[in-house]
Amino acid sequence: MSDNQLVTALSSEEIAEIETEISHLPDRESAAIDALMIVQRHRGWVSDESLFALAQLLEMSSAELDSIATFYNLIFRQPVGRHVVMVCDSVSCYVMGADQLATKVQDELGIKFGETTNDGRFTLLPIVCLGACDRAPTMMIDKDLIGLVDPSSLQDVFSRYE
Repeated sequence: MSDNQLVTALSSEEIAEIETEISHLPDRESAAIDALMIVQRHRGWVSDESLFALAQLLEMSSAELDSIATFYNLIFRQPVGRHVVMVCDSVSCYVMGADQLATKVQDELGIKFGETTNDGRFTLLPIVCLGACDRAPTMMIDKDLIGLVDPSSLQDVFSRYE
């Protein structure tokens, strides 16, 4: 990918933000996660084209960067809805009713894990642990942690997200 293609694959704003992150680190590759998150914040997900451009900008192979992107479950490599719903399925949440919560969330949204609602509003994903075991069962919508989730309150919870 030429420098000109890099510019079209990443916005000047994205490049500037990534270069700022790089300036605080010992080498360009150290900014990989930050760079992926910057692109995702701007675009909602990280496309192959964006990943290849990022790899070039960070002076690493696209395979190396893709291995980082696919390891972290908060980097989305496919398009997602306007809001991402993650239901914790850790042991603590399971003991506290996460399986019933997961079923109710799927019923309420009309989708299964890994799917997006027809209107593009919600994508539903499982997550291994949200780190809030004392508030189990938990789920997260975008960056909002919702603990002690009562499955009967889901309609109210989802109504807060347009």
